[in-house]
Amino acid sequence: MSAVLTSPAAVEPLPAQHSRGYWSSVLLRLRSDPVAMGAACVVLLLIAIGIFGPWIAPADPYQASMLNRLKPIGTSGYPLGSDELGRDMLSRLIVGARLSLFIGITPVLFAFVFGSVIGIVAGYAGGAVNSVIMRTIDVFYAFPSVLLAIALSGALGAGILNSLISLTIVFIPQIARVAEAVTTQVRGRDYVEAARASGASAFTIVRVHVLGNVLGPIFVYATSLIAVSMILASGLSFLGLGVKPPEPEWGLMLNTLRTAIYVQPWIAALPGVMIFITSISFNLLSDGLRAAMDNKG
Repeated sequence: MSAVLTSPAAVEPLPAQHSRGYWSSVLLRLRSDPVAMGAACVVLLLIAIGIFGPWIAPADPYQASMLNRLKPIGTSGYPLGSDELGRDMLSRLIVGARLSLFIGITPVLFAFVFGSVIGIVAGYAGGAVNSVIMRTIDVFYAFPSVLLAIALSGALGAGILNSLISLTIVFIPQIARVAEAVTTQVRGRDYVEAARASGASAFTIVRVHVLGNVLGPIFVYATSLIAVSMILASGLSFLGLGVKPPEPEWGLMLNTLRTAIYVQPWIAALPGVMIFITSISFNLLSDGLRAAMDNKG
């Protein structure tokens, strides 16, 4: 009788222990990956610069001086030179990190939420509901991301808010397709079928059995889109459809410095270098997360 009474209590904690053990092993594998940890350190450093940029910038990023325009790198008072209006490049790069990261990460976060909901609903419902949702998603997914972002931004008008809306719409179909695919796989698992046979509601099944198994892969895929988002956001600013002058944003800085490429090519390339470093760091971090989560050993 004692064994019968205590056996449920012994079995009940096992799923929580398994969950903690899995995520602990993921974190351990991630920490053992020097490339992923290096990328994570760069990402954290960039985020810190974005948060504290206005306080650590050595000069006013908006202060122009036509007498000091296009100073070369290493000039006294201008460690990274000055731009076409004589503004300190180092300060503008530091302060511009906040806006550049914001318009790169925010659309992916919103797309992660809306795309996950759409994909999970389509994947779990299946049948006609899946067909209607996914065929509608395919209409947007058929367009190249760059062309769709430019078309939407051009239709909505220039500005930060419209850029965020455009990029969010661009990424929702991509995340929704991944969410639908992984949800369709999980829907056929034995534990989901058992929960359905026991009379559990669809909401309970999705909340308890589906979300925990699909959000990880969706999140990993979403992190890989941050690099694409930053490049697209910078491209929109470069085309005049994103951030407007005189705000320091890396894509806009590339646009305004394009005429100086033959005079001070290194200075003109600095915003592009920052975009490249940020994008490659997010890509490497995403690859590290994917490898850590796929490792079943």
